[in-house]
Amino acid sequence: MLRVENLSSRYGRIEVLHGVDLEVHSGEIVSVVGANGAGKTTLLRCLSGVQGISGGSIRFRGGEIASIPAHRRTALGLAQAPEGRQIFTNLTVEENLRLGAYLFNDARIASDMEEAFTLFPILRERRNRSAGDLSGGQQQMLAVARALMSRPSCLLLDEPSMGLAPRLVEQILEVVRDLRRLEVTVLMVEQNALAALAISDRGYVMETGRIVMSGPAEELIADKGIREAYLGI
Repeated sequence: MLRVENLSSRYGRIEVLHGVDLEVHSGEIVSVVGANGAGKTTLLRCLSGVQGISGGSIRFRGGEIASIPAHRRTALGLAQAPEGRQIFTNLTVEENLRLGAYLFNDARIASDMEEAFTLFPILRERRNRSAGDLSGGQQQMLAVARALMSRPSCLLLDEPSMGLAPRLVEQILEVVRDLRRLEVTVLMVEQNALAALAISDRGYVMETGRIVMSGPAEELIADKGIREAYLGI
């Protein structure tokens, strides 16, 4: 579904991604793990189109998208729930969800919203509340639900567990696992490597803008070097 080859990206004169190769197959959950500053968020920003690339290729569902603007990538089925949630705090929960469905004007919007409320029941209870009044965990749920309203075939998740209590991390990641039922492919970047790999099919380890290791998630969890460097075990 998604193939990245020799991808590089710069902030000014500073190159922050150096020849990244990565692929995600349809129906998979794939995690990119690594320390803060490894380039994980920049990678997702390049994939979604909000960060420019300086070299390489991004192919989505067989077509090259590196030169396609971000809003058109969303229309193709590639959506992102960004780091830091970035919800519209002055709007209600329901208004945020409807903005996620801005591409559509059909009867499915109501059923899509019901699906979001099924995934995150607390959002149903808060649907008419200002999004700014939600807790951090509820705002993260809203960010994921809003991205799903665009009916993506591939969802990019940027640090979905950031700043959340362990119980909420478990709840968020359980929903990510449940996205298989909706036939949504997931590429997730996470500092919480163990939690991310535990629900993933495959994983990539990123250091200073490079992929340094990849493989089945269970093999990465079992690798002594990975366990010591990233899993705190």
